[in-house]
Amino acid sequence: MARPLEAVSTKPRVHRGFVVFKWLVYAILAVDVVLYARFGRATELLDTAAWFVLLLLFEWETGGWRLESRWRALLHGARGLACVAIAAAVAGYAFEGEWLDFANESVWLGVIALLELEVRLPPSAVRLHRLRRGLAGVLYLALVGFLLTWSAMALHEADASAALLDAWDALWWLVAFLVIELNVFGVAVEQQMRLQVKQRVVE
Repeated sequence: MARPLEAVSTKPRVHRGFVVFKWLVYAILAVDVVLYARFGRATELLDTAAWFVLLLLFEWETGGWRLESRWRALLHGARGLACVAIAAAVAGYAFEGEWLDFANESVWLGVIALLELEVRLPPSAVRLHRLRRGLAGVLYLALVGFLLTWSAMALHEADASAALLDAWDALWWLVAFLVIELNVFGVAVEQQMRLQVKQRVVE
């Protein structure tokens, strides 16, 4: 017998503590943009500001916000501009010979590509979702390696301010994208639950 669609909850509950925590992380990263404007190089400021815009756009798309069709063009346009700015920052790091920043940025671009793939894969593509998460885990481990490298540099260099800021920044970006991954996981769960509900209704 078919079960009424309204009788089945299709959206996971969002814990208030998680919402408060993620917006605290986003606020810290907004402060990071200010810190790079004050103490960083122009390339670092461009890089951090563009990533912050991209982070907010991912939050908008994966955080359960209502997204009307008229805003989608604006979202994609802003994302395109942020990606152009990030590409310019990557080129700037290479031109300046900042190879650690360049490598870190390249890995982050891989993370973004995998997140874009995750939100566009159908719920039924279980193997592809698992492969995506496995590859993302490898990239996140590489990013932890960069964080530890900057932390070690901050401990051993005479002028540790730049390395300390980079380590601090790397830490909170990792936390922020863990939040995005949890958002994406919530979207995936919701899509899977809706699929199951449709199957039950058909039965």
